[in-house]
Amino acid sequence: MTKTRFLTLVMALALLLAIPTAVFAQRVPPHVFVGTASLDGASAVDGAAVTAWIDGEQVASTHADGGEYSLLIDQSDHEDSVFAGKSVSFKVSGANAAETADWVQGGGDVLNLVATTGSGTGGTTGEAGASGDKGDTGATGPAGAAGADGSDGADGAPGADGAAGATGPSGAAGSAGPAGPAGADGADGGGALALIALIIAAVALLAAGGSYMMGRRA
Repeated sequence: MTKTRFLTLVMALALLLAIPTAVFAQRVPPHVFVGTASLDGASAVDGAAVTAWIDGEQVASTHADGGEYSLLIDQSDHEDSVFAGKSVSFKVSGANAAETADWVQGGGDVLNLVATTGSGTGGTTGEAGASGDKGDTGATGPAGAAGADGSDGADGAPGADGAAGATGPSGAAGSAGPAGPAGADGADGGGALALIALIIAAVALLAAGGSYMMGRRA
């Protein structure tokens, strides 16, 4: 606790004690809160609203000064209200503070408030509006850049052999080949036999000639 906050709390309590007893007979002593006030991690600016809430109703307000606040919550300012034992929540510039405290008659507390923008509680949610008409189709956007070339795929496995085709027609006859080499000479025949055969052939020829001549003379 800083010296300034301590002195503020002491002064607030001294003020409460200075109120005449006769007044307390008619009024319920308030609860005093003092401390620092920050919003989004920074000290609240001078003049930033610091408010206290009970049961969703604002019950007190003040302004930050030098990043600090002093807030007095007096039940007597709210007719037919009973604050004793109820939880008090706080806001800094409309944003909810994470800290809460119970209201105590004649109490005094040092409570540093830390609030975050966007955490404020708004009013009741209104009914959803009717859906609007469908808008016109927007213009076609520019063509996107060409994508990078893909890498070459792996070679596929060899395919199976196809079925054999039908037999083709016979081709034309080829030209005659060159003559083969001469065969080997045959073995010589017997000399005597050849001579006998020659004599027989001569005799037969003479006999035939004689018969022919005799036939003509007859």
